[in-house]
Amino acid sequence: MSRIGVFVCHCGTNIASVVDPDRLTPAAREMPGVVYAADYRYMCSEPGQQMIKDSISEHGIDRIVIASCSPRMHETTFRKMLKGTSINPYMLEIANIREQCSWVHADKGRATEKAIGLVRMAVSKVSKNEPLYAQSIPITKRALVIGGGIAGIQAALDIADAGHEVVLLEREPSIGGKMAMLDKTFPTLDCSACISTPKMVDVGAHPNIRLMTYCEVESVSGYIGSFEVAIRQKARYVNHDICTGCGLCETKCPVKVDSEFNLGLSKRPAIYKLFPQAVPSKPVIDSESCRMLKDGKCGICAKLCPLGCIDYKDEARTVTESFGAIIMATGYQLVDWAAMYGEYGGGRYRDIISGLQFERTVNAAGPTEGHILRPSDGREPETVVIVKCVGSRDPKKGKSYCSRACCMYAAKHAHQILEKLPGSRVFIFYIDVRTPGKGYEEFYDQTRMDGAVYVRGRISKIYEEDGGLVCQGEDSLLGSQVRVRADMVILETAMEPSQGIEGLTSMLGAARDANNWIQEAHPKLRPVETQVGGVFLAGTCQGPKDIPDTVSQASAAAAKVIGLLNKSEMETSPMISAVERDKCSGCGACVGICPYKAITLQEIDDRLGAKRIKREVASVNSGLCQGCGACTAACRTGALDLLGFRNGQILEEVDALCL
Repeated sequence: MSRIGVFVCHCGTNIASVVDPDRLTPAAREMPGVVYAADYRYMCSEPGQQMIKDSISEHGIDRIVIASCSPRMHETTFRKMLKGTSINPYMLEIANIREQCSWVHADKGRATEKAIGLVRMAVSKVSKNEPLYAQSIPITKRALVIGGGIAGIQAALDIADAGHEVVLLEREPSIGGKMAMLDKTFPTLDCSACISTPKMVDVGAHPNIRLMTYCEVESVSGYIGSFEVAIRQKARYVNHDICTGCGLCETKCPVKVDSEFNLGLSKRPAIYKLFPQAVPSKPVIDSESCRMLKDGKCGICAKLCPLGCIDYKDEARTVTESFGAIIMATGYQLVDWAAMYGEYGGGRYRDIISGLQFERTVNAAGPTEGHILRPSDGREPETVVIVKCVGSRDPKKGKSYCSRACCMYAAKHAHQILEKLPGSRVFIFYIDVRTPGKGYEEFYDQTRMDGAVYVRGRISKIYEEDGGLVCQGEDSLLGSQVRVRADMVILETAMEPSQGIEGLTSMLGAARDANNWIQEAHPKLRPVETQVGGVFLAGTCQGPKDIPDTVSQASAAAAKVIGLLNKSEMETSPMISAVERDKCSGCGACVGICPYKAITLQEIDDRLGAKRIKREVASVNSGLCQGCGACTAACRTGALDLLGFRNGQILEEVDALCL
C-alpha cells in the first residue's frame, strides 16, 4: 500500500491569491493512499524542502506529490532533494497549480476545484510510479565550437584556458566574423579590431585550440559526451602547412572580383586572404574566379610562390572527430533589404547602403581608408539620412522582432559622420529608440547633442532626383509628411539567422523558433542550452544581441561545457523510451518520427514456434533519448512505453479526473 505525502506551495501569492490552500490541503488528505498533507508559503525554499524531508521520516512516506509551479521549473530541484532521503527521486509528481491553474483563472472557487482535480490526478499517477535509476555514460574530453565570430572565439578561449582541447570550426577562410568588419564599438567607441584581433591571434596560438577554417559540418551522430562529427575541409588550393602568408601571390593575381569582406565596395584577387589581419594569415584560391582552375590558363601564383605552396589539384576531404560537447556560435546575417523594399530603390541606387557597408566605409582599413565618401562619385556627403528598423519590427515585409543593436548602431553612425564631416547634417528616422545597455542612453543623448536630428516615423519611399536622393516619409510626432534631400542613405537592417542553419540544426536535432533562431531549452533557467543534451548556444545564433551580450553568453556556454568536460562520466535521465521486444513488429515508424535520432532497428535472433528466425526490432539509445514520447504515440503495436509516463500511469490519471 502506497504512503503518499502531498505538499501544497503558496508560491507567495502567485498561487495562494487564486487557489485556496486551506481548501486544497484538507481535500488532499482525503485522497486514496495519502497519509500526510501540508502547505507552505515557498515549498522550494530551504525551509520548505527541510519540512518535506522531516515529514518523510516522521510519517513513513514512500512517494510524494508537490502542488506548485510547472515541473519544468523545479522538478529537478525536488528530485535532488529526494536523493538525501529514503525515497527514489522518481517517486515524485508535480501538480502544476500555478501555470495551469492560478495564472489562467480569476474565479477562486473554480480555480481551487481545478487544483483539487490536478492534485487528485498526480496522487493517482504517483501511486503507480516505480523506482527508476540513472545510467552513466563516458565523456569525451574535447569540445567543438561551430562558428569563428566573437562568440565562438570567446567560448573556445574560455574552454581552452580551463585545460580542455577545443576544435574551432569556421566556414570562411578566417575567423573574426562580423565584429572584424566593424570600425568602432558603442558606447565606448573603442576600435573593434583592437579588441577582436588580439583574441584571434590568441586562438591561433593557443596550444589547446585546433583551428579548422574553410570547413563545414557534414554530419553529426552520437549523443552528449560522445558526438561523432564529420567535418568537410574545402579545397584551399594552397598548402597551409608550408605557406608563410607572404602575400606575393595576391599582389600579382590578374583576376579581380567583388570583395565579400568589404561587401562589394572594393575588389579582391582570386587568391586572397579575407582581410589583412586574417587568422590564419594564409590565402585560399576562389575556385569560381581562378582562371587556372576554370580554363587551365594563368598559373601566375604558382610560378611566383617561392615555396611551391600552390596546389591546383587539391580536393575537399572529410575527417571524423569525436567530441563530448558542441557549442553553436553560427552568428547572423543581414536581411536582403533590396529584395524586401522596392520602395527604397531595390538596390538600384549606389548611394543607399546598409549599416555594415557604412562600417567598411568608415573603417581605416576599409576601401576608402576611413573617408566617408558617396559610392557613386567619391564625394563627401553633406546630408545623410539613417533609416532604422529596415526589416525589423515589420511583420508584413520583414521580421516581427527587434534586432536590438540597430538603435545604437544608428547613434554610433550619426556620431561618426558628424565627427568626420564637420558641418554635415544627419537625420535619423525611427519607430522607437531602445537603449537598454550600460552607458547606452548616455551615448544616445550625446549623439543628439552632437547635432543628429531624430524624426519619429517611417520612410515610405526613396527615389533619385537631380543627382541626389529624396527620402519621403512622415513625422508622426507632428502628424505631417516630410521630404529630406540626402546625398547618402544608410539603412540599419535586421539580423536574421545565418545561411545554412536549417541543415545544421537538423543534423544536431536542435529546435528552431518561429523566426528560425535556434531555440534555447528554457528562456530563463537554461538560456545557453538546447533540448539536445551536450549542445549549447552562444551569441546571435539564438537571437539578435549586441557584442557585450554575445560575449557574456559565449562565456556562459563555455562554463557549461567546462562543467561537463570536468567529469569522466555523467548520469543520463532514466525517463526514456523502453521497447517490449515481443510486441515490436520492426515497422520502423518510431525511427522516422524520433527528433533526436535515438531509435534504430536492430537485428535479433528470435523464436517462432520451433524455428529460430532473425528479425528487426526497435532499439533505444539511452544517451540520445530525451524522453519526448513521440515514438510511443507512433508505435502501432504498443511496444514502446515511456518510463515514468507509462500508458497505465497516464490512464490512472484519466480515471482520477473522471471521478
